Amino acid sequence: MQVDKKFPNFSLETYNPQKEAVEKISLKDFEGRWLILFFYPADFTFVCQTELEKMADNYAKFQKLGAEVVSVSTDTAFAHCAWHNSSPAIKKINFPMAADPTGALCKEFGIYIDSVCLALRGTFVLNPQSELSFFEVNNNDIGRNAEELLRKLEAAVFVKENAGLVCPASWHPGQKTLKPGVDLIGKI
Repeated sequence: MQVDKKFPNFSLETYNPQKEAVEKISLKDFEGRWLILFFYPADFTFVCQTELEKMADNYAKFQKLGAEVVSVSTDTAFAHCAWHNSSPAIKKINFPMAADPTGALCKEFGIYIDSVCLALRGTFVLNPQSELSFFEVNNNDIGRNAEELLRKLEAAVFVKENAGLVCPASWHPGQKTLKPGVDLIGKI
């Protein structure tokens, strides 16, 4: 995976909590929108449910920015359904929960752990043209921060819509941005 490169189409089976149904999705379904692929190792685990609950808590904010969230693990869509129906934290999820039981998509993103047939904690954000905007990969012992992911998405959306401007460290909407140029060299 390389930033600014278009990602090839893929297809996955998902559990869709909003419809209470198992259905297929593909990358083409998200054309024209931002897409957050939120990989995690497995259902019925400890850190994963804390991360997914925080993503669920912020889902409306991601959608307001024109983004869809799809969680992905190497479990089946039926396991996702069972987890959704049994865990209070996971019951909050309204975004698609994708199944990658063969690890094919995990392998495409370079986050598949062959020795245990699980994914690393990878977050990949594709822009509306299906190009990789940014990503982060964590060791499975380290949970991610949904609020920080939201902040990064806000910055990505801003620079996509405001060519020539960049967002400094820890930038939030409404704060000052920068216009790169020689007049800034050594003055920041």
